[in-house]
Amino acid sequence: MTIKKLPQMTDAQTLRLQHNAALQKGKPAGSTFAGLMQQEIHKETGVQFSRHAEMRIQQRGIEVSPDMMNSLNQAVAKAREKGAKDTVVIGAQGAFIVNVPNNIVVTTMTEQEMKNNIFTNIDSAVLM
Repeated sequence: MTIKKLPQMTDAQTLRLQHNAALQKGKPAGSTFAGLMQQEIHKETGVQFSRHAEMRIQQRGIEVSPDMMNSLNQAVAKAREKGAKDTVVIGAQGAFIVNVPNNIVVTTMTEQEMKNNIFTNIDSAVLM
């Protein structure tokens, strides 16, 4: 019998205290209680791919390895720390457009496709 370790839970009072401390320091730290709650939820789950992004990955033959996912999760975490909402994460596999608050990869494209495109409606970029 294997016992699965449950993720450490953060209670609402701890999140509120972290939020208030960050506000006193002048840092956004998710800006709202809801933002802090989303950060805690997504710490454990990592980024998810929308149906559209999954189709693009298959169509474009983008390899999604565990190392690439780890890098993508780290890049999104950095963007979240800076208060990003919609970011483009650019790496060797291509570009991933991520909605940071929802932790969702919206779409992706290969390195070749990036050369002839303009990224719009993003507020940040992370190189991985």
